[in-house]
Amino acid sequence: MEFNLKPGLKKEKSEQVTANHTAVKYGSGGVEVYATPAMIGLMEGASLAAVDPHLPPGMATVGTAIQVSHLAATPVGMTVRATAELLEIAGKKLTFRVEAFDEKEKIGEGTHQRYIIELQKFQQRAESKK
Repeated sequence: MEFNLKPGLKKEKSEQVTANHTAVKYGSGGVEVYATPAMIGLMEGASLAAVDPHLPPGMATVGTAIQVSHLAATPVGMTVRATAELLEIAGKKLTFRVEAFDEKEKIGEGTHQRYIIELQKFQQRAESKK
């Protein structure tokens, strides 16, 4: 199946850090700052937004791997912005460069992989585990 994807596709997502985004709330730390899992979710969301709208109906992507560094802490109240750029397409495997920034500096960077799936088939396979 041919996909209308090309390296260079980019997208950005942002969110204001609230108490629900903190390491304390996620259970990933004891500090009231933006949690690494929240940053990863925002990076994945930007990656998904970069490619999913270009896929045929019934197709989607799922995250399969992420390698990121969380470089700096962000307090509650600041806005965080994540960017994703599609770097490589290998069949159904997509590789992205991801970065995150708060209002002062870069707070995260790394790579993320997503895989193109047939939504109905994927969901049926997952449901068969019940």
